Amino acid sequence: MIALKDILYKVTINAVVGSTNVMATAIDFDSRNIKNGYVFVAVKGTVSDGHKFIEGAVKQGAVAVVCETMPENLVEGITYVEVDNSSKALAIMASNFYENPSANLKLVGVTGTNGKTTVASLLYQLFKKAGYKVGLLSTVKIMVDTIEYKATHTTPDSLTINKYLKLMNTEGVEFCFMEVSSHGIHQYRTEGLRFEGGIFTNLTHDHLDYHSTFAEYRDVKKSFFDALPEKAFALVNVDDKNGLVMLQNTKSRKYTYALKGYADYKSQILENQFGGLLLKINDAEVWTRLIGNFNAYNILAIYATAELLGLEKVEILRLISELESVSGRFQYVVSENKITAIVDYAHTPDALKNVLETINSIRTKNEELITVVGCGGDRDKTKRPKMGHIATALSTKVIFTSDNPRSEEPETILKDIESGVEPQNYKKTVTISDRLQAIKTACQMAQPNDIILVAGKGHETYQEIKGERFDFDDFKIVSEFLKQLNK
Repeated sequence: MIALKDILYKVTINAVVGSTNVMATAIDFDSRNIKNGYVFVAVKGTVSDGHKFIEGAVKQGAVAVVCETMPENLVEGITYVEVDNSSKALAIMASNFYENPSANLKLVGVTGTNGKTTVASLLYQLFKKAGYKVGLLSTVKIMVDTIEYKATHTTPDSLTINKYLKLMNTEGVEFCFMEVSSHGIHQYRTEGLRFEGGIFTNLTHDHLDYHSTFAEYRDVKKSFFDALPEKAFALVNVDDKNGLVMLQNTKSRKYTYALKGYADYKSQILENQFGGLLLKINDAEVWTRLIGNFNAYNILAIYATAELLGLEKVEILRLISELESVSGRFQYVVSENKITAIVDYAHTPDALKNVLETINSIRTKNEELITVVGCGGDRDKTKRPKMGHIATALSTKVIFTSDNPRSEEPETILKDIESGVEPQNYKKTVTISDRLQAIKTACQMAQPNDIILVAGKGHETYQEIKGERFDFDDFKIVSEFLKQLNK
């Protein structure tokens, strides 16, 4: 148990009714989880307002309530704390409740539109290979050294983050690499955490269903770097025009990386093939099994971060050569009759363009490039025509299909995608709403040496339709269909 006044340390408070000496057993922002001795934090979410559930939380045993607006009916014996922002307060309280676990390890946040999962996951892999105890908070999974936990969000809620960081402390974890999404920053989920460093990968068209403008999306990312402490490092990709924007107001140590422009960490692609990349990083050459220009950036970010965290240059290069690709990120299988199928999470226009350009830079052009792609429902609709345009401009054949339609009708989403196809590319396209049938059709269309790209879902092992999740793994499905064709 911990005193409420200790949980509230560093929280900006407007008013208190009752005693802050009351002892609490836990904190929660979901009223359904409240039990005797809990502190209930009423958060105004995107779907529902926690203030509506204060009365219920008190009946279930809450000893204290933290809220932005005091309820009209105050229950005697219950402590009420009014704050400006409940989400921000929750994050600071979570950190205090779990004894500020981020201060006991070296926490590095990775933010940007594309590459967050790859960079965080590969850093985890590299530091594990170097012999350290390491943590990972990513879209794909949460790792507490060697123990894996299921991930549900790119950036989990602040209670979940601190719970796992505390677990990492218990297990003796020294480094933790964490994806930091714009949603997570905007909703104050990283508030109260102490970061050793921050990495900026790039900024492209995404999440405009949540952020009203691109400038707002950029500035939310920037606020993460603004908040970094002086002793931390900020490492940014300056080939992206927003890279230097991220450094404008940061107090931290500033470092840059680039393939094209001048930077502290420079890389050059010497060879690019389906077997991997040969890179020159500053003055040293390194071979990696990862493929494509976008992975050259990811590898460079990893190299720079590892050096900034104190690893030796020669050791870093050796470890980079041993790294394996991340699940659902340019993950490929080659069938017996030489059909290559690639599964990638590319679900933004820029990510799709990068993957297709990478494939086109490697292939001989004597083979077909068949792309299977869709767009998620209840998300940024403005990117759908762009996805259709890019897919058809850079592929020889395209099958438009369902992604995670969520509450939308797949046919509506598909029409939005098709609207971006230029007239000369109509003949390249087929539309098959059923994703399973679309992948099967791509496999049946493919001839020896052809390449199939299944884009959009990557590591996801489900398809979300009308509020339900159904088992669906692109990589397993395309691998199975290719096996069947060989029989």
